[in-house]
Amino acid sequence: MERISLSNSAFEGDNNVYLFADGQETALLDTGDWLATTRDQLETALADRDLELADIDRIFLTHWHHDHCGLAGEIQAESGAEVYVHAADAPLVAGDESAWDALDDRYRQYFEEWGIPDADRAALRERLTDAETTGETPTVTPFEDGETFTVNGTDLEVVHTSGHAAGLCLFEAELEGERQVFAGDALLPVYTPNVGGADVRVDRPLETYLRALQGIVDADYDRAWPGHRTPIDDPAGRAQDIIDHHEERSWRVLDALDRLGPCDTWTVSADLFGDLEDIHILHGPGESYAHLEHLEREGAVVREGTEYRLADGVAETLADIDGERWPLEF
Repeated sequence: MERISLSNSAFEGDNNVYLFADGQETALLDTGDWLATTRDQLETALADRDLELADIDRIFLTHWHHDHCGLAGEIQAESGAEVYVHAADAPLVAGDESAWDALDDRYRQYFEEWGIPDADRAALRERLTDAETTGETPTVTPFEDGETFTVNGTDLEVVHTSGHAAGLCLFEAELEGERQVFAGDALLPVYTPNVGGADVRVDRPLETYLRALQGIVDADYDRAWPGHRTPIDDPAGRAQDIIDHHEERSWRVLDALDRLGPCDTWTVSADLFGDLEDIHILHGPGESYAHLEHLEREGAVVREGTEYRLADGVAETLADIDGERWPLEF
């Protein structure tokens, strides 16, 4: 297995594509985005290994986001490669119009509910429309949690890890005598993967993601190969760091409501993240919503219409907490 790093203009850093080409077949795990520069980089990396797109036999996708599946259709057109993705994300990757329409309806619902201003909403709609222009879409083969694929003698076991995306999956593997995992965007070495805005189809997004992170902690992998940037040598430690980060963020959400009084999701987002541009117009309120929704179910927050306020007694509890962290239940 080899890691190929491809450029990405998004904040997470360069995308990783993982190449399996040491046996009877050639396979990729993720493809990078659909841009011509990315395709050129991938073709160059393959050529350095005496390969070309036409040699790709199978493609395994961690999830539907375009910076991970964008070239799948073009590669399939060149090689006839079979493209595998979790059933929850398969319709989006395959370009199913009804699935994209349903996603668009969910966007509109949340943009209204979160209180995103009209100008920001228009800018975000333009950004999302541009992102949907991805060239060729592939024919896909759906898979489910627990399935195992064997690539040149290496078993890749699927672990469905929803949160950042509804169909996000890890691929567990035994490599060089170690228990390793291809983590997609479930675990990143620098940034914390967005939850709430990255895939508005996910119900109870924060709870779902925290459980996924706890699963990584419990699995105690020797190494994680993330969707962006460099490998992670302590996946359990990194997953725990992200859980801690979300408890700190929940404290900040409650603190915002304590200082500002009842307010909507966009106002909380502005307090947490300031002015937002580009895709962050979605990610900021999305993450704020994920925390507000979770805190509401825990009873720390009360929702009235589109506004949230602290439940009775929470302000006093917040003031008594030693350290800016709110313990979360999941």
